[in-house]
Amino acid sequence: MLHRITPEHRFVPSLDGVQLATYELGDPEHPTVFVVHGFASSAIANWHATGWTRDLTRAGFHVIGIDQRGHGASDKPDSADAYTMELLVADVEAVLDAYLLTEVRYVGYSLGARVGWQAARELGVRITQAVLGGIPDGDPLKRFQIADARAHLESGREITDHLTGVYLEMAKALPGNDLAALVALVEGLRDGPQPGAANAPTQPVLFATGSEDTILDASRALAKATPHGSFFEIPGRNHFNAPTSRPFREAAIAFLKA
Repeated sequence: MLHRITPEHRFVPSLDGVQLATYELGDPEHPTVFVVHGFASSAIANWHATGWTRDLTRAGFHVIGIDQRGHGASDKPDSADAYTMELLVADVEAVLDAYLLTEVRYVGYSLGARVGWQAARELGVRITQAVLGGIPDGDPLKRFQIADARAHLESGREITDHLTGVYLEMAKALPGNDLAALVALVEGLRDGPQPGAANAPTQPVLFATGSEDTILDASRALAKATPHGSFFEIPGRNHFNAPTSRPFREAAIAFLKA
């Protein structure tokens, strides 16, 4: 498959009936890397357009990508109840089952990394190692003002909170995003399980965060608290452009092949 061409998606049903768009690249006989994107992104934007799928398949991997619920070509429920961490992890398991995958290497960024942290704990040996990019301890969206975001979407009221405005503008930048669904996702994940030293996965994990990302120290601390954790500082990148970094890709692939 030519990597400049957007791959076709295949729908996989979740446990609660949400249709999940998935993408397959590379030789199914090769070891599988399961890639999961960040908030307000998609498998195509986060992994395909940035060169990850190209480099992973060239390195001898089979790649499965997923548009998380509320994103990309997947269904976009508008209820916060549809966006718990339990459901996001169950979505990962549903896709693994649909593709008959007994074990995978997991690569996630931001929201995808938070899901990967929990999935590594809950799915055990099905995830043999993980690359978790842009992940801090705690909930980075705790400050997101849900009521203000909804008022902005409904009436155009100006958003005064900087973080809320940044995330909404980022969401608007990707065509096809449903902003109401993404706000529901933030609400649904609030007060759910968060990464921390007390619940670290036991698999080998490479943490990677941009040198210009405000969560750099928190990500580094998570790596130190993880039994088999290591850390890569992505040079010259912030939270939003880190997935485009070639050094990040190269470090991740070297880790996955080790």
